[in-house]
Amino acid sequence: MLLEINPTYPQPHQIAQVVDCLKNGGIVAYPTDTTYGIGCSIFNKKGLERIYQVKQRDKRKPFSFICADLSEVSRYARLTNHAFKIMKRYLPGPYTFVLEASREVPDLLITKQKTVGIRMPDNAICLSIVQGLGVPIVTTSANLSGEDPVGDPLEINRLFGHVLDLVVDGGLLTTDVSSVVSLVGKEPELLREGAGDLSWLTG
Repeated sequence: MLLEINPTYPQPHQIAQVVDCLKNGGIVAYPTDTTYGIGCSIFNKKGLERIYQVKQRDKRKPFSFICADLSEVSRYARLTNHAFKIMKRYLPGPYTFVLEASREVPDLLITKQKTVGIRMPDNAICLSIVQGLGVPIVTTSANLSGEDPVGDPLEINRLFGHVLDLVVDGGLLTTDVSSVVSLVGKEPELLREGAGDLSWLTG
């Protein structure tokens, strides 16, 4: 099912429709500030399994997830003062920050290094969905593993509509990916160059 939502002023009743889908165990495609993502509640184990199948992705590669705000981040990750200052400055934005996982995070989302990847995209639709759900949602680009991301919701619906419960149409997006930055050590470390200003890392 394709559901069009205003990207600037998301309609509350339509956001509620997405939230209800997620609460009922659904997996959805949704817009971020880079490209489209596929996700479910981080506590939806069957949903996580389905996303691995949809993406044809190795289960040894945990997904990142989206938090609504820094208060929620602090529940699911160890947030040092240094990490907090960086995230407060650059979020919402096109970054995935790697942090030490807390005990609240399901095992499927924790790396061997006991870390998690956390996003807070600058996109009103996906942040409204996470706020409405009350828990983080999984985020992984809407494509088969190893292939280019898809920024057209109609194409996502064509490719994945039969295996997703809902495709949110938030307009055409780029096929960019987020920049991945580790905040586990004393200094930030760039793990993947993607969208966003990175001068603060290289300067």
